Amino acid sequence: MLVHPLQIHRARRFYENIVPSYTIYDVECPDHSFRKFTDDGLYFVSFSRNHQDLVVYRPTWLTFSYKEEDCDTHDLPLKARKFESFFTQLYSVTLASSGELICKDFFLYMESNQFGLFATSTAQIHDAPPTGGAIQGVPSVEKITFHLLRLEDGATLDERVFHNDYVNLAHSIGAFLYDDLLAIVSLRYQRIHILQIRDSGDLVDVRAIGEFCREDDELFLNSNSQVLVNHVGNGFHHSLPELETSFLSGIKQRLLSFIFRGIWNEETDRTMVSKRILISRVQCLKKKFYFHFQDYIDLIIWKVQFLDRHHLLIKFGSVDGGVSRNADSHPSFFAVYNMETTEIVAFYQNSADELYFLFELFSDHFHVSSKSSLHMNFMSSHSNNIHALEQLRCTKNKATNFSQFVKKMMVSLPFSCQSQSPSPYFDQSLFRFDEKLISAIDRHRQSTDHPIKFISRRQPNILKFKMKPGPEAGSTDGRTKKICSFLFHPILPLALSVQQTLFLQASVVNIHFRR
Repeated sequence: MLVHPLQIHRARRFYENIVPSYTIYDVECPDHSFRKFTDDGLYFVSFSRNHQDLVVYRPTWLTFSYKEEDCDTHDLPLKARKFESFFTQLYSVTLASSGELICKDFFLYMESNQFGLFATSTAQIHDAPPTGGAIQGVPSVEKITFHLLRLEDGATLDERVFHNDYVNLAHSIGAFLYDDLLAIVSLRYQRIHILQIRDSGDLVDVRAIGEFCREDDELFLNSNSQVLVNHVGNGFHHSLPELETSFLSGIKQRLLSFIFRGIWNEETDRTMVSKRILISRVQCLKKKFYFHFQDYIDLIIWKVQFLDRHHLLIKFGSVDGGVSRNADSHPSFFAVYNMETTEIVAFYQNSADELYFLFELFSDHFHVSSKSSLHMNFMSSHSNNIHALEQLRCTKNKATNFSQFVKKMMVSLPFSCQSQSPSPYFDQSLFRFDEKLISAIDRHRQSTDHPIKFISRRQPNILKFKMKPGPEAGSTDGRTKKICSFLFHPILPLALSVQQTLFLQASVVNIHFRR
């Protein structure tokens, strides 16, 4: 769907003056874990505190009446200050069963069909033995279930179950949705499962990338292993290694081949004698390839995202980094993989200048999760917003070590799917705000007792609105560490701030809206 630039400009000017300027503090609301609004604004997703039930609401707009004139000067009536004045519950359905719990951080939305993908799992087993080709050091989960629901009525359309596997469900890291294609990464068995979500709601296997890359790889290897077995029986060979341990995985062989050819072709000085070229190339291979050969062998897939329907951006690293909550200190590599040709077409270390400059110039390509969006897109990035670009370059200029700066920036790649709010109030062309306290990225932030200010970009000294999380009078205990999440509606001037402590005390929910 094409949108004329004039329409975008008018919409932005509209949102600059229609802002969530009124707050209802400490709203009485259901004791749920609130997740997010869907990107089209039709649904508000939450989970029960026991992580068993999915509860979905329809966002509505506050309505109330006064008998007197000039109602803006009066406080809201008590009935209007309740959660139910803004949200109507559509349904509650139980997702978790047999010892499973809902992963409250995992939710992906297929806007075109209004389908929602959720995940439940049993507890992790951290010291599970690496059986059946599993990776040593990666935890195991007895059962992980992905549930595809129709959000209109909560009907379960299909499920996909992984047994004794490990998928990183936190913040939807282990899955990526692009149009109707879904990628799920098995860290334990190093497979990228590609599925298609049909309009009927069926989850259909497309391919699995890992030990095999082409659909007939397994058949080819099995048939050839049978030939070897027959030769052994005829006395041609006296020993035959196990097939499972004889070969590297298909994706690892593609990666090593690409690295080898890249180093081999680095020597391009054709003025030298061919023998000297060969010696130089061999020396280069010893230094850059064979010396690091075992390091390349030990790499595992950490994370994956679609760049388009045919290409994947795959992040590789050590086992420790793959299961660690803080992978910043671990070296990593990025590969671009063509699913159709089964070829690696690019490979970068996380300190590569070339990758950083691609990230700076074409940041939107790393955020894409659909060819087109049904709602207006106000997401600011380095490649579409001059203010975001200036902020990035300012940070870059302050860095004392460019290589370390690049590594820090590459930590976020590949981006988690649907991890940014499309709310226009995060458009950096419209507003300036403190990104240490609030941003479009779907993450908890350290809470503050001071209001968060949104300043006009066009009029730098004009405060457009402010949002204060937590109680209106501030916290009575300044020593208790508090975190806060902000849930913005993608279209309406409506947002929730949810402040909570680390000691499982009741959350403080505020509703911010335009009165």
